[in-house]
Amino acid sequence: MCWSATADLAAGTVITAAGLASTAVTLRRGRPRELPLAALPLLLGAHQIVEAALWHRGGGSGPWTTAWAVIALPLLAVWIPFGTLLASPARVRPRLAVPAAAGAVTAAVLTHVLATTEVSADIREHTVGYGIGVPWPALVLGGYLLATVGSLLLADDTRLRLLGALAGAGALVSALLWRTAFVSTWCAVAAVASLVLLSWSLRPADRGRPGRAAGLRGAGSRDPGPRDRA
Repeated sequence: MCWSATADLAAGTVITAAGLASTAVTLRRGRPRELPLAALPLLLGAHQIVEAALWHRGGGSGPWTTAWAVIALPLLAVWIPFGTLLASPARVRPRLAVPAAAGAVTAAVLTHVLATTEVSADIREHTVGYGIGVPWPALVLGGYLLATVGSLLLADDTRLRLLGALAGAGALVSALLWRTAFVSTWCAVAAVASLVLLSWSLRPADRGRPGRAAGLRGAGSRDPGPRDRA
């Protein structure tokens, strides 16, 4: 993916459909705290479709390029860690505060960059390269990966940790194979990995506590029989 307009458009369509399904399931099951993560494929699907438009436009700068950069950089840097924090149990949230803080700082830096510089897109054979003048690139990239990949790896749910592992592996492979177009390829891998969120949203509800509570209520509210009343 991210190797042609057709691939981007196809990926965006499939991922958006998965996002619609995961969002609908989350709403139907009454899990509002999980809604940001469940809706993440909608954001990434739209991102792929924006890049498909950039392919057709031949790259360059302008609103479509800026929209791509806003989603890929500051928005994802805060969306993923804070979405993970909201969806996690209270006992896990303290350790998720670190990637959330890293995401907030990274997003602030990237927002300033996008507001003060022009972003350009360059078609490079089978991928799209983006020109963004980010200061301290190694530090900003580290904060970005800590926020996005790190928050998922620190999550309590096995599926979210799997998503983090897939995204981290994809980022590593992207950096090794397509160093000149890292962000474009990384977003494609992250978008595909986000389909795991559909499985996460479809997981059965934890009925352990309600079942036990119901059992206790049933035992405690048993109608007294004739011997008990006697």
